Amino acid sequence: MTKILLVEDNEMNRDMLSRRLERKGYRVVLAVDGQQGVEMTLSEAPDVVLMDMSLPVLDGWEATRRLKAADATRHVPVIALTAHAMSSDRAKALEAGCDDYDTKPIDLPRLLGKIEALLAGAGGAAAESPP
Repeated sequence: MTKILLVEDNEMNRDMLSRRLERKGYRVVLAVDGQQGVEMTLSEAPDVVLMDMSLPVLDGWEATRRLKAADATRHVPVIALTAHAMSSDRAKALEAGCDDYDTKPIDLPRLLGKIEALLAGAGGAAAESPP
């Protein structure tokens, strides 16, 4: 079963998205800040990380940079989740190392498509050639 780490500090967003992903057959583990997200990527070995970018303790930008800088976690695909919808925000997420980017409010079919595309191409190719 595919394991997704959802790093989200907003309890309502975390609860709603995790339940929707679980109904689609994913196993979801949760982190509430960027530091916990980095630690749980190491301990839980998720197949994909969904990273909110506006997080306490360590923001999603820096958490992603740390994940992509570490040998043990650089292969794990990271999808940035943010309410910021400007094209410069997408570029900033990709520069931080995110493999893809999605905006809030979450459109579940679109997000599922991005998750499946990254899982199908696991190996980091998406980071070098953004869509």
